[in-house]
Amino acid sequence: MNQKKLKYQRILLKLGGEVFAKKDGWGISFTAFDKIAQQLIKIKMAKGVQLAIVVGAGNIFRSREVEGREIDEAVADAMGMLGTVINGLALQEALERQGVSTRMMTAFEMKAVAEPYIRRRTLRHLEKGRILIFTAGVGSPFFTTDSAAALRACEINCDLILKTTNVDGVYSADPQTDQQAKKYLKISYQQAIKKNIKVMDATAFALCWKKKKPIIVFNIRDIDKIPNILVGKKLGTLIS
Repeated sequence: MNQKKLKYQRILLKLGGEVFAKKDGWGISFTAFDKIAQQLIKIKMAKGVQLAIVVGAGNIFRSREVEGREIDEAVADAMGMLGTVINGLALQEALERQGVSTRMMTAFEMKAVAEPYIRRRTLRHLEKGRILIFTAGVGSPFFTTDSAAALRACEINCDLILKTTNVDGVYSADPQTDQQAKKYLKISYQQAIKKNIKVMDATAFALCWKKKKPIIVFNIRDIDKIPNILVGKKLGTLIS
């Protein structure tokens, strides 16, 4: 892939924790980390691509687990943020074992395992060709990792946000339970918010709308097709 042909050069990829899970949807599968790392390396091999990643922690802890229990929501969110650090470390190890230079950054300080997020340092790492892994969400409770993806993409001026799901785009309803569900090839931020599209939260949509950051939602099984997206080929659903 030639740099001149790239439609999107600096991209942020949002990976839900479920992609790192074992077959039952929970825990850590190091085989899954290795497979994802191999695909990320192929993306990075495209000349001129700058890649940042935000990881979730759905394979380790999900906030809905505390519903109906007397657990402080801020504490539950902190547990989820720590879960993203675990996933980030595993992904970093898988990438570096295959010879790729990376930096993992946390939204709150954990200097023993990663760098704290500093915008200028982040931009320098991208310029040096390192893959960035953002963890710990935004560092505060009540915000999802989708909001973290939108925030970081805006802060470091990404050209595109790539959001993985377990279906091939955005639908009017859950296509796994509703055969009449309609797939959208393109939808606006306003429509996504109005229709209460669950693929990302309203805070993330609102921020991307304000900063005009396009989002492409696609199936995680199609991660090998990301190089095609970067040169302008259509995949999944475009939110813009």
